[in-house]
Amino acid sequence: MFDDRVLILKFKYGSSDALRRIYEKYKKDLLRLATILLNDVSDAEDIVQDVFVSFAQSAETLKLSGNLKSYLLSCVANRARNKNRANQHRQAVALDEAEPVVSDTKRPDQWLICSEELKRWSEALARLPYEQREVVILHLRASMKFRLIAQSQGVSINTVKGRYRYGLEKLRSILDGEVKR
Repeated sequence: MFDDRVLILKFKYGSSDALRRIYEKYKKDLLRLATILLNDVSDAEDIVQDVFVSFAQSAETLKLSGNLKSYLLSCVANRARNKNRANQHRQAVALDEAEPVVSDTKRPDQWLICSEELKRWSEALARLPYEQREVVILHLRASMKFRLIAQSQGVSINTVKGRYRYGLEKLRSILDGEVKR
């Protein structure tokens, strides 16, 4: 948190190194979130790039009172939500056609196991209504508080908690159904 405040201060005073360090620090988390929300690696990369371009252009006007990571995650979630709304008329990409997200740190045998687990979770998450999926991902994967999610979505905290509860119940139901097969 302290490191982020120093980086933001340096960034506001024109340090391109500070912007680069912010990007390197958060790009994987932002890309992971965008990929989960959009089910499309290419669109996710575009969204993350757009968020950082906007962020870079906001140096003089940026007034960040909270957590930098939460702010950037909210920006990505908002852009993903807008992208999904714009694409509602188009058919969603099937998970079989989506590009895989490759990890540089795993051996091939480990990747196969993780890939199967990721596929199961991705398929289950994709079956949730978008609003529930977004809340579940932001809370579990991005560690965002319900209050921040409510602010970013423009809804009440009770609505966010309800979406989270219903999303988890549906995930359990989906995954339990797969186990019983």
